[in-house]
Amino acid sequence: MPKVDSRIVDLYNEYIHTSLSRSEFLTRVTRIVGVAGAAAVLPLVEPNYAYGRQVDENDPRLDLGYITYDGVAGPVRAYQARPKGAGKLPAVVIIHENRGLNKHIEDVARRAALAGYMAVAPDGLTVAGGAPEDQEAARDLFAKTDRARIGGDVMAAVPYLAAHADSTGRVGSVGFCYGGGVSLRCAVDVEGLSAAAGFYGSVLSAEDVAKVKVPVMMHFAGDDPRINAGIPDFRAAMDAQKVAYSLHMYPGTGHGFHNDTSQARYDAEAANLAWSRTVAFWDHYLKG
Repeated sequence: MPKVDSRIVDLYNEYIHTSLSRSEFLTRVTRIVGVAGAAAVLPLVEPNYAYGRQVDENDPRLDLGYITYDGVAGPVRAYQARPKGAGKLPAVVIIHENRGLNKHIEDVARRAALAGYMAVAPDGLTVAGGAPEDQEAARDLFAKTDRARIGGDVMAAVPYLAAHADSTGRVGSVGFCYGGGVSLRCAVDVEGLSAAAGFYGSVLSAEDVAKVKVPVMMHFAGDDPRINAGIPDFRAAMDAQKVAYSLHMYPGTGHGFHNDTSQARYDAEAANLAWSRTVAFWDHYLKG
C-alpha cells in the first residue's frame, strides 16, 4: 500500500472525532496533496468495509443474526455471533467506536465467535433510531445523543449475557476508541464482568480505578498524543490499587491501528498481535 502522508491521517482522525465537516476535511486534504492526490488518498483513509471482512457474513461455522436486549429504558439492538452447535459458552461484548454499530464491528464479533465465544455487539445508537451507514451522519448523530444513555445501553449487554441460557455466566468486554473507554467503565460500573480489554480508549481516573475489581488489558498506539497523555497517571493508579492489568504499546502505529477498513491507519502486524493477546486474555480469565 502506498505510504499516506501522516498529516492526512491526523486530519482524518480530527474529522471523525470532532465536528469538522466533510467539506472542510476535503478542502484541507486538497491543500496538502492537491486534487489528484486527494482522489488517490481518500480511498485509503476512509472506511471500506470490504477491506475489513475477515470472516464472511454467512460463515457456515457460525450462528449469526440480530437480537434485542433490555437497555436503560427500552430495547437495544445488537449483532450476535456464536459457534454453530456449541453448548454453553463464555461471552464477550464488542463495543463500537463513536459511530455506532457497523459492518466492521460485526466482523470483529464474528472473529470473537470463531475464537470460541458468544459475542454480542450492541448498537449504542438504538435509542436514536440506529446507526446510519454514512459515517459522518453516524458521527454527528452520536454527538447529539445522550452519552450516558449510549453507555448505559451498551453496558447493559453484560448482565444480559451473564444471565443468558447459552452463556457460562463469564463475560468479557472489548472496545475500540470510544468503546475502549466504555469497556473500562464496564469494569467500574457493571456487576457480572470477569475481564475488560480496550483499544486506544479513554483511561480511568484514580477514583474510578479504585473501584476496578476485574483484570484489565489495554492496547495503545505509539503515536496517539490525545489518548496517551493520560497513561502515566492511569498506570500509577492501577499500580497503587494493585489491579491485575497489562498495558501494551505498539510503536509506529497511530490511533485506530486495529481498524482494517481504513488501510492508511491499519497496521496488520500490531492489530494481529493485539487481537491475539486479547483472545489469550479472554481464554485465561473466561475459559480457564
